[in-house]
Amino acid sequence: MPELLLLYESASGYAILQRTEFEEIAQEEEAVQAAVLDPKLFSKMVTLKSFHAFTTAEEALEEINAVALAEPSDGLMNFLETNLPKKAKTYQLGVADKALAEALVASNIPAVISNSVRELLRGVRHHFDRFVKSTGLTKEILEKAQLGLGHAYSRNKMQFDPNRQDKPILNTIALLDGLDKNINTFAMRVREWYAWHFPELTKLVTDNVIYAKVAMMIRMKDDFDCDGRRDELAELVGDEDVADQVIKALKISMGQDIVDYDMQNIDNFANQVVKLSNMRATLSAYLKSKMDTVAPNLRALVGELVGARLIAHAGSLTNLAKYPASTVQILGAEKALFRALKTKGNTPKYGLIFHSTFIGRAAAKNKGRISRYLANKCSLASRIDCFSTVSTSIYGDKMKDQVEERLLFLSDGTTPRRNLDVMIEAREEAEAEAANKKTKKKKKKKEKGSPKTSPKSSPKKRPAEEAAEEPAKKKKKKE
Repeated sequence: MPELLLLYESASGYAILQRTEFEEIAQEEEAVQAAVLDPKLFSKMVTLKSFHAFTTAEEALEEINAVALAEPSDGLMNFLETNLPKKAKTYQLGVADKALAEALVASNIPAVISNSVRELLRGVRHHFDRFVKSTGLTKEILEKAQLGLGHAYSRNKMQFDPNRQDKPILNTIALLDGLDKNINTFAMRVREWYAWHFPELTKLVTDNVIYAKVAMMIRMKDDFDCDGRRDELAELVGDEDVADQVIKALKISMGQDIVDYDMQNIDNFANQVVKLSNMRATLSAYLKSKMDTVAPNLRALVGELVGARLIAHAGSLTNLAKYPASTVQILGAEKALFRALKTKGNTPKYGLIFHSTFIGRAAAKNKGRISRYLANKCSLASRIDCFSTVSTSIYGDKMKDQVEERLLFLSDGTTPRRNLDVMIEAREEAEAEAANKKTKKKKKKKEKGSPKTSPKSSPKKRPAEEAAEEPAKKKKKKE
């Protein structure tokens, strides 16, 4: 009968334990369950054979991540090859995870998993501080290591899990909507207030932010230096003709004079408009980077704003991925849908995806077809982003090309490519990109691990070069 060895992965290191006593299979589970509560009985049943301690917290996190992914690391394989018997028929290695057992069996290590093995590992976990007491690890040290590794493991999972990063997208898109409303309100007040002093500027400058900046620059029209600050005004407006028109209107303006106290309040509101617009630009850049991380294919297909609104309306990326294409098509038009069902009228053709450029470019008779096709692609893209382990935007780019081809088909009759061919092409490109990333990572690791050559050391000369230098050396000696 082969001996039973146990592999236990702790926060402090790997341990191999040996089952010293053997009983019949029918009585084994009951005996182990009774022995788990008694440390003396369990110490007679299981003994520590070897222990490999982790040197750093980074190594512990890396090893535990490998165990969780059922991919045995080089450190674990070296530890097992060193401490396990050479003949595989003479032992069995008990592990707690089925996927890890299959990976070890593929590496020619006879790993097993059973109820008795689970009970034994439960006892090892309960009394592990007694087994490693001789190595200098106390119970307090083990608890601190478990707490630190648990926090690091959770942070790592939260960092790389896209399903946990969609909450900032919901907050960002809500903030953008609120900022748009505040910018419009403040800009409208600035226009109405400053129009009493300079009404002609309203028609000359239409952009709200530029209007606020121009109002802050001109302030009192009588005090503005038209000749000296013309270039500055032209740079701010972005057009020399508009700047000339503003200066011309300044000289013949019909606005009434205002006091300096009123101008201070106008400056205050105009400054708020500029600050809010800068904040909006920063949030837009943040939203784009977040969408590249969480939903790169959805962003490549419909853009970051429409994709973020779809995720926010669904509640999360996972909820959006579970929706069928017909639901994605009318997200945001629920009131119109229920009103149509109640009055037995025509149901809406699109909801939030109406803001996509594809719907605007389609003809009136083809808007419903394009919205249905686009909703289908959005549903596929969200599922790829949610459940794929590799982050790439190749599928979204290919789907965008398919929607372009569908637009041409509806307008000109051009035959589009088959969906199967496009997806096979996208999969090949995604696999090639993943392979390139792996090779780059390996090169970086090799460059970091290779020793640096000192600048003083010169390369060794070849034998031919040494032979050519010998006559010259002899001449120098004779001289």
